[in-house]
Amino acid sequence: MTGNYRKDPEAVSRLTPEQYRVTQKNGTEPPFRNEHWDNKEPGIYVDVVSGEPLFSSASKFDSHTGWPSFTAPIERGNVVSRRDFKMLIPRTEVRSAHGDSHLGHVFRDGPREAGGLRYCINSAALRFIPAADLEREGYGAYRKLFEPADDTGGKS
Repeated sequence: MTGNYRKDPEAVSRLTPEQYRVTQKNGTEPPFRNEHWDNKEPGIYVDVVSGEPLFSSASKFDSHTGWPSFTAPIERGNVVSRRDFKMLIPRTEVRSAHGDSHLGHVFRDGPREAGGLRYCINSAALRFIPAADLEREGYGAYRKLFEPADDTGGKS
């Protein structure tokens, strides 16, 4: 993948009906019956339409809601928010910046120690790239997120 992310019409044409409903029609998938809600494997999640990096397993947590939940985007510039007034209570919708895919919503009930936000994201909007495949898939720059920290301070 390159850093030239965009809404790819070919990718849109390959979406499953559920992926299309969620990403293009602002849908919501059922809780606990989606691909990534309980995935604990290290890796990153990218937009199913544009391929732009969105979230890392390092910021994923179990919110007990049945949807993948994250404390922060992997690249803040790839996730945009806007007010959503479709329910009785106003919410904040999150979309991919370059693919314009509906991802889900962000709430202020996340882990306090990690900033207090919960990005509640539809699995149908995401493609998971395992840490072992990052280089091959063109996301090698994110490999460092999954390497052990060098706690020797540069001393051998």
